[in-house]
Amino acid sequence: MRLALVGIGAVGGRVARRFAADPTVTELWVHHPDPDRAAAVADGLGPAVGTRPVQFDDVDAVVLASPCGTHASLARRVIAAGRPVISVSDSIDDVRALLALDALACEREVSVVVGAGLAPGLTDVIASFAARDLDRVHEVHVAKYGTGGPACARQHHRALGARGVEWRDGRWVPRPGGTGRHLGWFPEPVDGADCYHAALPDPILLRPVFSQATRLTARMAATRRDRFTSRLPMLRPPHPEGTVGAVRVELRGERDGQRVLRVLGASVAPAAGAAAVAGCAAVTVAKGDSSPGAGGLATRVDSRDLLEDLRVQGVRVAVFEGLR
Repeated sequence: MRLALVGIGAVGGRVARRFAADPTVTELWVHHPDPDRAAAVADGLGPAVGTRPVQFDDVDAVVLASPCGTHASLARRVIAAGRPVISVSDSIDDVRALLALDALACEREVSVVVGAGLAPGLTDVIASFAARDLDRVHEVHVAKYGTGGPACARQHHRALGARGVEWRDGRWVPRPGGTGRHLGWFPEPVDGADCYHAALPDPILLRPVFSQATRLTARMAATRRDRFTSRLPMLRPPHPEGTVGAVRVELRGERDGQRVLRVLGASVAPAAGAAAVAGCAAVTVAKGDSSPGAGGLATRVDSRDLLEDLRVQGVRVAVFEGLR
């Protein structure tokens, strides 16, 4: 496979290392606004990795791990070249702009995977997989804890101070960021954390998968200081990379006429988890094992197969079975 990667921050750098270690990846081209940094990363990853001016017409797939706000314009160029796109952005504006490229992607017969990170991304796949043994899904509630690198931390800060949406009883309902406090329990070592509404794209990406659901929500974990400062510039530089992270997915539905509650989750460093999801998605798409068009990860790949690939990468999903 020949792959291109745009952006080599905390997530992009890990994606590059994952591809460099994959014997099926014969060429990897990395792109970054700073040519010296791109060259340094390429030199440290081996002879199969190189840099060049951004071009996409001779690769099998392109992973976009650049800062939020750049993904739609880059994706349009990749689609025009007839190549599939995998975006890790969790910006609600990026997600909407990428989904708007569905007609163009179908016309060019390429796949555009939107939100191929930890959340959205892994959360979508977990929800899709967990729903397989349910007759009907009424509600899906997603929550995430932790941030990746500096760009992810800044996006987390912006999202908490902006207005999000949830799907409720057949319509989209706005939810101000920092409201809707809910105590969410994540896999160890995170355990319990207060979670709040934010400008998160998960409900938008879950809607096509759960068309009969009456409620789709997404929250992020935040401290009191996070909430109070979310509408101000960041008061201190973000950390280089978060080390503790987790996601939680709760489904409420029916099976054999009985109400069922299922809670699943995963605990993984945010940048490492997002890179694993993006890398596995890119390999799947590059092999041609995805449908054309633009959509969330769960609509483009098989959830069971992707979770198995992630298990091999060290990302394991836990199921909450209740107290005994």
